[in-house]
Amino acid sequence: MTAPHDEAPVGPGEDEAIALTRRWLEKAVIGLNLCPFAKAVYVKEQVRFAYSDATTPQQLIEQLGEELLLLRDVPADQIDTTLLVHPHVLQDFLDYNDFLDRADALIEALELDGVLQVASFHPDYRFADSLPDDIENHSNRSPFPTLHLLREDSIDRAVDAYPDPDAIVERNYATLRRLGHAGWRGLFEG
Repeated sequence: MTAPHDEAPVGPGEDEAIALTRRWLEKAVIGLNLCPFAKAVYVKEQVRFAYSDATTPQQLIEQLGEELLLLRDVPADQIDTTLLVHPHVLQDFLDYNDFLDRADALIEALELDGVLQVASFHPDYRFADSLPDDIENHSNRSPFPTLHLLREDSIDRAVDAYPDPDAIVERNYATLRRLGHAGWRGLFEG
């Protein structure tokens, strides 16, 4: 939901959005080992949590550009990856999914293709050929729409160090099936 142009966005502010995203990262992504590469950079405090107050896709693309350039310019041992949380824009998953083409075009325009990439998380994430309530979709479901900025070099190193990176997706699906919807909700209670 967006606010009229002369008012602040309705919904979570920066502290709440970042806290809930951090909790999701700790409990689901790291806690369930959905991404075996996340824990190392998280414990080294190399994950940047960036909050966007954007209410339009154009504002978000501008902020995404700023975050991409920051990640390019800061050494990986300081910021290895960025989660750009944007709770006030692209709430509809199909609109969000369409926006990813603009994000990829921005990477090319900034000549960062092969250097950085953007991965996607959304509260209503849905894989192609899946039903909206399939538990497997939760492997990419975050509390708020979130653009994940990654360094290609870091991805390459992580994949080289992991014995069977192709097995991650199937392992995640199996983990989520065992957990089920009630178990997923239980991760975030209390």
